[in-house]
Amino acid sequence: MPKGALFHRLPKSAYWWIGVVALILLPWVVGASGGNYWVRVLDFALLYIVLALGLNVVVGFAGLLDLGYIAFYALGAYSFALLASPHLPQQFATIAAAFPEGMHFSPWMVAIFSIILAALFGIILGFPTLQLRGDYLAIVTLGFGEIIRIFMNNLDRPLNLTNGPKGITAIDPIQLFGISFAKPLDLGFVQIPGLYLVFYLFLTLAIAVAIVCIHLQDSRIGRAWVAIREDEIAAKAMGINTRNMKLLAFAIGASFAGVAGVLFSAFQGFVSPESFTLWESIVVLAMVVLGGIGHIPGVILGAVLLAIFPEVLRAIAQPLQQALFGHLVVDVEVLRQLIYGLALILIMLYRPGGIWQKSEAK
Repeated sequence: MPKGALFHRLPKSAYWWIGVVALILLPWVVGASGGNYWVRVLDFALLYIVLALGLNVVVGFAGLLDLGYIAFYALGAYSFALLASPHLPQQFATIAAAFPEGMHFSPWMVAIFSIILAALFGIILGFPTLQLRGDYLAIVTLGFGEIIRIFMNNLDRPLNLTNGPKGITAIDPIQLFGISFAKPLDLGFVQIPGLYLVFYLFLTLAIAVAIVCIHLQDSRIGRAWVAIREDEIAAKAMGINTRNMKLLAFAIGASFAGVAGVLFSAFQGFVSPESFTLWESIVVLAMVVLGGIGHIPGVILGAVLLAIFPEVLRAIAQPLQQALFGHLVVDVEVLRQLIYGLALILIMLYRPGGIWQKSEAK
């Protein structure tokens, strides 16, 4: 039998099952070889996939450059932090009287609320930017993101709503059907660690968001977004309501970020304004551009690469410099930003569509 003939004879469904089994075993393999730290890195990579797919709706499908996307992530995170922690009852006697056992809202209930809240703020952001394009749109969205972060940083006086730069702690962990994702699940024949449960939950969310994005891309709405991206005037002349389509793109992209923010807050157990800086928006945008703007598999690839790369660099760069030079020559954080910038320059020069760009139909 020729080499590789066995794989060529496999039905397509077999490849799907191989992929499913590989994803199920992935946290166990990574945990056994690198420990829980690397499983946690995988969990965050899945959250970044959700964020990148949401931003791809705005930037990749509709062609609207959004540099304040991380603000919607912050809205979701702070929504759950305020509704599932002791912070508000400790600050306000009225809330403490109304919730004598503390505020412990379900993350799923807060997720629905965050979808609506983030979508509403996405529309609020979209309205004043309807006539803006390119650099002007980027500046306005950048300002929106910074306004949200500054509000979170300063709403600790005169009423302490967000606890300012100190952040909010003691946030309830994720729970589903009575199962806490903060501790191992004993099935009798196997014990699944909490980090692995989180991986499967985030994986489910990422797959669901990817499926929604695929259906959106192939729908009339997706084709309308592409028409607006390619030529807004021509799209308007063809009868597309460009205003509503733009607002819809902002709302859908924001809602994905809101859900991701809720799960981030519950997973971390702590939120502060430092998690929602401009740099985070730039990183998510870099995932979209580097992977393949407008191409869902490429965006997923970019999110995985840029989420895992900094941790790999942190693990090898410092020991390597110590071994070669006897001391640290370049700080790891500086080196990371340098490589980010260099990678983006090379992509723009030699592969402007991204690492995994969408193939054009012939």
